[in-house]
Amino acid sequence: VNNCLQLVIQTSSITDKNKPFEFRINKEQSSFHNRLLQHDLEKNYSGRQGDVQYDNTNFGSSSSITSFPVLQRTAEEKILNSDRLTLERQKLTVCPIIDGEDHLRLLNFQHNFITRIQNISNLQHLVFLDLYDNQIEEISGLSTLRSLRVLLLGKNRLKKISNLENLKNLDVLDLHGNQITKIENINHLGELRVLNLARNLLTIVENINGLDSLTELNLRHNQVCSIKDVDTLPCLQRLFLSFNNISSFEDILCLADSSSLSDITLDGNPIAQETWYKHTVLHHMMQLRQLDMKRITEEERRMASVAVRKEEERKRESHKQTLLKEKKRLTICNIARQWEIQQNRVALVASLNTDKDNEPCQINGSAAYVFPEESRSLDTLLSSAVQGLSVLESHLVEVEGDTLYLYGSGALECLDRNWSVQTATAVVTVSFIFIEFDEIVQVLTKLKTKFPNSVHLKFKETNLVALQQFNALAQVNRIEQLTVDPQGNPVVSFTLWKYYVLFRLNHFNLQKINGIQVTQNDIVMAERFFGILAYVASSELPRYRMLSLLGESRRKQFHYLLEGKGKKSGIGNEEGNDNRAGGESTARATLNYSTKDFHMEKLEEMKERRTLCRTYVENLVKEAADINLKNESLQKLWPQMFIELVRDAVVEIRNKNSYMKLCLQRIADQKE
Repeated sequence: VNNCLQLVIQTSSITDKNKPFEFRINKEQSSFHNRLLQHDLEKNYSGRQGDVQYDNTNFGSSSSITSFPVLQRTAEEKILNSDRLTLERQKLTVCPIIDGEDHLRLLNFQHNFITRIQNISNLQHLVFLDLYDNQIEEISGLSTLRSLRVLLLGKNRLKKISNLENLKNLDVLDLHGNQITKIENINHLGELRVLNLARNLLTIVENINGLDSLTELNLRHNQVCSIKDVDTLPCLQRLFLSFNNISSFEDILCLADSSSLSDITLDGNPIAQETWYKHTVLHHMMQLRQLDMKRITEEERRMASVAVRKEEERKRESHKQTLLKEKKRLTICNIARQWEIQQNRVALVASLNTDKDNEPCQINGSAAYVFPEESRSLDTLLSSAVQGLSVLESHLVEVEGDTLYLYGSGALECLDRNWSVQTATAVVTVSFIFIEFDEIVQVLTKLKTKFPNSVHLKFKETNLVALQQFNALAQVNRIEQLTVDPQGNPVVSFTLWKYYVLFRLNHFNLQKINGIQVTQNDIVMAERFFGILAYVASSELPRYRMLSLLGESRRKQFHYLLEGKGKKSGIGNEEGNDNRAGGESTARATLNYSTKDFHMEKLEEMKERRTLCRTYVENLVKEAADINLKNESLQKLWPQMFIELVRDAVVEIRNKNSYMKLCLQRIADQKE
């Protein structure tokens, strides 16, 4: 028989006292009692059980003795089997009193109804005690059996391991088929070589350190889900864990650290159903010679090593993908929080602007005021929250399949990067998430050049609040589908928003809006609802602006006409759509959209111009007033000034000679 443990017990024999008494233990059988009794014990006693006599009449006067049967053997039986006694299948409910047999070394009580171990404390030379298949509920009465080497208590009713303190020479301990839930009180059994705890109620293997001689441990048919301390057993060679609840290699990781383990069984566990089971075990336990009762070949070891390396690479890649997904999730959460904080700050500023006078509001009958200190503290709180999240990315750009996802306003900058031709042409859908629509408007023109095949736009949490914002989409190259998520886009709550989109973007010939196919009836209804709007807008437009729009429209038509001449006669759908893009009517083109920032810039520019004009006019008025004052003063002073001029001239030329000398003197002075 393969893998058998040979237990050698030195005992005296009738034929040859110097010859050792030998037992052979077959590991493939589930119970120790069958293995350890593969010797001539039953052969010697099978025909002699009738020779054993029980005397219940002459026990002496002690009442404590009269309650137990007394065992008596004939002199011939004692001579033939002086060191052995078997009382198998005798229907015993108690252990009989064995008097005058102090020299016994082997005692067998198999297949009885004994409930308590007793009346054997005087057998201090006992080496082998078999109590298999009884009804014993507690280990007791063994403290004096210091020579005991083999104790078989399988198939009883034990719930706890106890009272083995004095059995330090124990070599084999069989406790299978009981109700034991915990391994305990065996750390002192340093000589124990075989321990059988199969078919119990164990869930964790622990408290087995100190069993330095243990070579075989049987834990089959339990509920074991975790193993500890096995790596501390220096001599353990065989470990049987079949039919338990072990589901992952981490539960038995300590086995990989055992250098002595050569045989292990894990069949019947959830882990054994995994595809990586055998390869992983062989890779981490290179010292194994058998797995699940099958010998391991070198080829299997080599294949296991290769398979484990591949599995580790797969796990690393899977772990990497998991980390990337988690990072993406955290980044999106951070962007969403920043978006929420931004929206709360905007709402707070708007509420403060509408209530500048800090008017009280009644709450439950009491007046409550909004103080500036409170608003500043809330703003500080929001800022600190943003700073706390700044360790994460504030935007995310991801290309998944044919869709480009842009999270956060910072993601719009990615449109300026150098995209590969393959990626740029593969993008069909562009999704904007957690980005202000006014910021998106500024980069819509870039979609024409960066992603020429993009035909589907998605908006989620972009603050689409007014129908006129859809006017900005007219500057895109082409659109076949438009998706506006209700989340973060209040404009979707308007009943006629889809019809306005169809009216304003009629030149794109939209196919779907929010996943719903556009019908001809929808187009007719859109024209009926909003057709007059274009004419009203164009009639109110200044003449110079109308001429500019007409020129732009003609330029586009001429541009597409030139493109059409340069192409072959068989144009595809894309060319047809582009041609339609050039056909945007001038009346609809008057319906445009200015972003808030652009509007504010225009207002600032108009304000500056108004101020400049006012200053210029004021300066002109002031200068004209000064000139008028000077003119009025001159008119008043001129008559007197003229008289004085005439008088001075007459006086000077009255003496001609003197006047001439004076003039010559002045000329001479000027020359000098």
